[in-house]
Amino acid sequence: MRDKGEYLFTSESVSEGHPDKVADRISDTVLDAYLSADPYSRVACETLVTTNRVVLAGETRGPGSVTPDLLMHLTRMAIRDIGYEQEGFHWQNASVECHLHAQSAHIAQGVDAAGNKDEGAGDQGIMFGYACTETPELMPAPLYYAHLILRRIAEMRRAGDVAVAGLLPDAKSQVTLRYVDGKPVGATSVVVSTQHEERLDQAEIKRMIRPIIESSLPKGWMCPDNELYVNPTGTFVIGGPDGDCGLTGRKIIVDTYGGAAPHGGGAFSGKDPTKVDRSAAYAARYVAKNVVASGLADKCTIQVSYAIGVSKPLSVYFDLHGTGRDVDEVKLAKVMDGLMNLSPRGIREHLHLNRPIYAVTSAYGHFGRTPDLEKGTFTWEKTDLAEEIRRAFNR
Repeated sequence: MRDKGEYLFTSESVSEGHPDKVADRISDTVLDAYLSADPYSRVACETLVTTNRVVLAGETRGPGSVTPDLLMHLTRMAIRDIGYEQEGFHWQNASVECHLHAQSAHIAQGVDAAGNKDEGAGDQGIMFGYACTETPELMPAPLYYAHLILRRIAEMRRAGDVAVAGLLPDAKSQVTLRYVDGKPVGATSVVVSTQHEERLDQAEIKRMIRPIIESSLPKGWMCPDNELYVNPTGTFVIGGPDGDCGLTGRKIIVDTYGGAAPHGGGAFSGKDPTKVDRSAAYAARYVAKNVVASGLADKCTIQVSYAIGVSKPLSVYFDLHGTGRDVDEVKLAKVMDGLMNLSPRGIREHLHLNRPIYAVTSAYGHFGRTPDLEKGTFTWEKTDLAEEIRRAFNR
């Protein structure tokens, strides 16, 4: 995004009950099942969800204790946890098919460590990391608030709060913020579409949603009432996978930075940490966040690239968007090379990624979340390198 002038910028979010997010949740549930049984399992699980049907497909390598029956049971439990007990999509009644098969030996030979060869990247590709000072979580503000609105609605729904009685799991949000000289100053429009029981009328739903939006935004940021759009198409009773087919990996911009930063193109959910689409994107966010947390810059974008079967990254690129405080980006790259090993093995060991920590990442963004040291989740959101970065630049 620009650093000068006045402009509008928009990001969207989708809830855990959105069809694509249901698919992401199931794929990450499969991944967690394998990592629980063997931390070095290999998983690439894709999920399709539609009217009362779930299809799992992809490649795995792991212990025989992770059976198709177990995965189909865990799939149903994930759907129940999201809250689907509807005629067109019900955790108990949906057909669940498992078509996972063994990982290709040709892929495995490139990724596995052997002899003097270190563990290689699971695929070629480019990954990006980003951080900025727009929010305390060092995330772009439009996406952060779009996520927050839906997360609060979901938390209230799960808690049985009467203030949202009748709202159902499928929902989307969109937040447009006005920027002045590169800083967000308020919302110009907000869109929320939420599935609901047939008994609710649209005016009542808007009365439910408005205070949640207003309390989620900073004080004084609420958009004008005529720019608040709640269920703008009208009735939204048929939703979830019954209303629209869902697939793993179709919400990659929602998962990352809401369009405020580049995206390499690879999806995250259902992939074990040898897949650099996921692990290197986490590492890039970790590095970018620590650079901004160190106070050396207000914005940081990092690109890394890999070749399948090769352990070292082919390139590492830093861009501080002109916000660096007497920081040479070439020196910064050298400093970070000494602080963070960006090989697949280095990433997964530094961030402790070989654990069943992924189902919780599948909705409301993979970044800008709070690390849980006890559960080991969102380790890439820690800022434990910030002090070392400052020292390297004599700050």
